[in-house]
Amino acid sequence: MHIRPGQFLLSTPLLDDTFFEQTILVITEVNGDGCIGFIINQLHGRNLNELQEFRYGPAQPLYNGGPVQSDMMYCLHSRPDVVANSFTICEGLATGGDFATIVSLLKAGKLSSQEVKCLIGYCGWDAGELEAEIAEGSWQLIEAPVAEVFANDVQNMWQLWQSKYR
Repeated sequence: MHIRPGQFLLSTPLLDDTFFEQTILVITEVNGDGCIGFIINQLHGRNLNELQEFRYGPAQPLYNGGPVQSDMMYCLHSRPDVVANSFTICEGLATGGDFATIVSLLKAGKLSSQEVKCLIGYCGWDAGELEAEIAEGSWQLIEAPVAEVFANDVQNMWQLWQSKYR
C-alpha cells in the first residue's frame, strides 16, 4: 500500500472512534515518521471572523481538522501563486502562508471560499500506524479530485462519497 499526499481517507463503520465517525480526510504529508492529514467535512461551528484576531475578516467557515494541536489554525488552499510562503502538497493543493495575508486576500476577493479551507487542529499517525488502520478496515484510501478539499457543502459529503468514490 502506497499512501501519498493528495489522497483521501474515508472512515468506515469499523473505525472505533466517534471523533472520526463519517469523516473524510486529505493526506498532506507522508514521511519516515508517519502521516499527517486534515478532516475536510467537519464544521467547527464558528466562522473565521468570530476569532478576535480576524474579526474584520470574511465569514469564512472554520473546520475541525483533527484532534492534534486543536488550539492551532491551519490553512489549505489552491493558490500558492498568490499566497506567499506556501508549501505545495500536490497539484492543486497547498498549505501555509501568513494567515493575515490570506484573510486580506479573501476580503479583497483575490481568494474565494472555493480556494481556501481554514482548519483547527490536524490528524497525525506514527510510521506504520495509518497503514495498520487501513489494513484492519477502519479507513478506505480514496483517489478523488483534490478540488474536493474545498467543497463547502459538507453536510452529506460522507454519504455522497460512499457511492461516488467507493
